[in-house]
Amino acid sequence: MKWRGRRGSANIEDRRRSGGRRGGGMRRAGGVGGLGAVAIIVVGMLLGVDTSFLLGSGSATNDVSYQTQPNQVDDAAEEFVSVVLADTEEVWTDIFARQLNRRYVHPKLVLFARRTTSTCGAASAASGPFYCPPDKLAYLDTSFFVMLEQQLGAGGDFARAYVIAHEVAHHVQNELGILPEVNRLRGQSSEREANQLSVRLELQADCLSGVWTRHAQARFGLLDRGDIEEALNAAARIGDDALQKRSQGFVVPDRFTHGSSEQRVRWFEMGLKSGDLQSCDTFSAQRL
Repeated sequence: MKWRGRRGSANIEDRRRSGGRRGGGMRRAGGVGGLGAVAIIVVGMLLGVDTSFLLGSGSATNDVSYQTQPNQVDDAAEEFVSVVLADTEEVWTDIFARQLNRRYVHPKLVLFARRTTSTCGAASAASGPFYCPPDKLAYLDTSFFVMLEQQLGAGGDFARAYVIAHEVAHHVQNELGILPEVNRLRGQSSEREANQLSVRLELQADCLSGVWTRHAQARFGLLDRGDIEEALNAAARIGDDALQKRSQGFVVPDRFTHGSSEQRVRWFEMGLKSGDLQSCDTFSAQRL
């Protein structure tokens, strides 16, 4: 992926170290850090949208709790996140204007080390990236990228870009009113029905990630050979069936919350091929 030397986003909130500034760009620091012990059993939470506050399990707080780990700061990952976020801002601003005739409000992305809290509740590196709707913030511990590659076998810079694009896609859903409506319906549904709604929400985010990829390539020419394969591999590795089999040795479809590997790959490809928001209507689709 061609990202070095390109514009970064100012919409980064850095909570990884004492004195780290919030908003207004990136703060630089040296050192590359490791992941530490992360239980595979929690990998099923990866790339999700945190709605625990709607279900009564989250803690309603705006306080931030984090531990300083300066040796775990990866400057390259920091810069990479900033550039990808800037790309999502430009692409979605253009799509909203052209396809929807409306303004796109940029989200902020919070970088944290080991743990933090949000309006949606506490988060840790093990719980993976997530988007918190009331805050309109995406949360990411960049050490997750290490786990994505080393424990899940989904390496490559565009696999990482897919992770960021997926969380931004949840913000797009929030801006369009889809996310609040789905969360309202989930709160009124049985666990099985709520899971099915969550799957449709997540597959739509995968499709929107594909839409972003197509437009980003047309706008910036950012793709290198093999980048799409990296994203597709990441989507396959984090399918519910793959994660369940890895963590417990068997698959329980009724407990899917993000979709199978095949579904996640197919919906990303659908958005990539069409570049059109209308192609991502997973809620009307007869076949997921």
